[in-house]
Amino acid sequence: MSDFYVGADLFSELERLQRQMSSLFGGYPSSLRSSRSGTFPAINVGTTDDSIEIVAFAPGVDPQKLDVSVDKGLLTIAGERANTRAEFPETARRYAQERFSGPFRRVVELPQQADPDKVQARYVDGCLLISVGKRETSRPRAITVQ
Repeated sequence: MSDFYVGADLFSELERLQRQMSSLFGGYPSSLRSSRSGTFPAINVGTTDDSIEIVAFAPGVDPQKLDVSVDKGLLTIAGERANTRAEFPETARRYAQERFSGPFRRVVELPQQADPDKVQARYVDGCLLISVGKRETSRPRAITVQ
């Protein structure tokens, strides 16, 4: 008989195993896809033929206090989200707090075809939209067969 036991919920067991492995290695994410839940700001990354598109969801952040920079292939988004005045009275005891406030910094590794001289950023409806152009040499092009 095997010592391997599969419980009723295999996925929860796999998640438990993943958490244990993460704690062994210091809890640092190994890539963008494996960043831990609750990281602020949450981001989506996509690509077109001409650019890498990044959307950072940062509601409640003053766009004037956002800092976007590119250095050595790393895109850094930094800023601060202030506390809102709709907080609990000081005498209240908190049982849960899900809204993040305070300084933040998020770093995204850009692919090699990203051109650091072609970065545009704008803030629209609580979202920071960043477009990083691709180098001319990395863009797809048609080759004529003679």
